[in-house]
Amino acid sequence: GVLFNTGAGQHILKNPLVVNSIIDKAALRRTDVILEVGPGTGNLTVKMLEKVKKVIACEIDPRLVGELQKRVQGTCLANKLEIKVGDILKTDLPFFDACVANLPYQISSPFVFKLLLHRPFFRCAILMFQREFALRLVAKPGSKLYCRLSINTQLLARVDHLMKVGKNNFRPPPKVESSVVRIEPKNPPPPINFQEWDGLVRIAFVRKNKTLSAAFKSSAVEQLLDHNYRIHCSLHNTVSSFLIYYILFLCTVNYILTFTREIPENFKIAEKIQTVLEDTGYSEKRARSMDIDDFIRLLHGFNSKGIHFS
Repeated sequence: GVLFNTGAGQHILKNPLVVNSIIDKAALRRTDVILEVGPGTGNLTVKMLEKVKKVIACEIDPRLVGELQKRVQGTCLANKLEIKVGDILKTDLPFFDACVANLPYQISSPFVFKLLLHRPFFRCAILMFQREFALRLVAKPGSKLYCRLSINTQLLARVDHLMKVGKNNFRPPPKVESSVVRIEPKNPPPPINFQEWDGLVRIAFVRKNKTLSAAFKSSAVEQLLDHNYRIHCSLHNTVSSFLIYYILFLCTVNYILTFTREIPENFKIAEKIQTVLEDTGYSEKRARSMDIDDFIRLLHGFNSKGIHFS
């Protein structure tokens, strides 16, 4: 009797074979605490409750919360279910071992990165996405679907496409096909400042088919990097009086110069950017064909010359 709000991504997974397949691929353990986002009426939730220690179900719609509560009320599963009501994107994630969810598709991208930046680390996530979004997550350099989402996700996690799910497996059926993806965070994570990384990748993929030399010639990009460069230089020019006296005491006045970085009057950020691109060998490269190692080397090249992206 529940009217589903398809505009809010409410498409309930009704096929028990697909539900069981998702649970099998999650390799759930008796001791697991599972995070589920968008449990709906609980088709997936109830099956997981039978196999794990606890399920934390996050639901924004109070009507569906009521349906889920009624479904387990008076059973031995009720004590293993914790329901959090609210917007998962505005809520701190609890501790959990694995995340298993048929996500509302409109929150796919922000939720993936909220998940990957969450600490402490979780074991894995088995998530249902719109098919094209799932294929972007696993796309490799050179693929038409390879994009900023692809490389950012693959920097932080191993991503595998598990299976396709047709629209008729849902009630009501969505307008798009779906896929199930497994995401396993890299632990430890790569030693990279993610804000810096994402700033570089964002610029490169705005025009992923253009050369990097062309992508960085945007006036907005040049203004941003010039601003960041001047801040970086001013920070390096700020040496406390105590430090100066201490250095003088050591009779190494020249050492002060290593702490300072002055900007010439005729300085042009565009020339410095082009120098970095040429020195690293990426001036004529295109983002669509560059892998994670390429972007790491490029980011290091920019940072070593005082150019930062955050």
